[in-house]
Amino acid sequence: MENSTAVANATGPTEATKGRRLRRSGTEVELRYFLPADDSSGRTLKLGQEVASEGEALIQAFKSGKPFLTVAIWKAVPEVNGTGSPMIVKKALLRD
Repeated sequence: MENSTAVANATGPTEATKGRRLRRSGTEVELRYFLPADDSSGRTLKLGQEVASEGEALIQAFKSGKPFLTVAIWKAVPEVNGTGSPMIVKKALLRD
């Protein structure tokens, strides 16, 4: 999946859409849930409608017979480690 495709087809966050938060490597990650767009295929996934929760995604996926997609949004940020060497690390972006 190309990032530009995912971003172009994703709907913006709303107050009604609350994602599940996971902890990975000490970082809190907020997942968002999407149904695939009608023109998605097994090789090319495109984000369609965003749903409010994992439960709703499960129900809609079951009804349609299609999978659902989860998205975690990350930002690359510079960080200096203990030896003073710069590193690029990922930081989860959470909704406001």
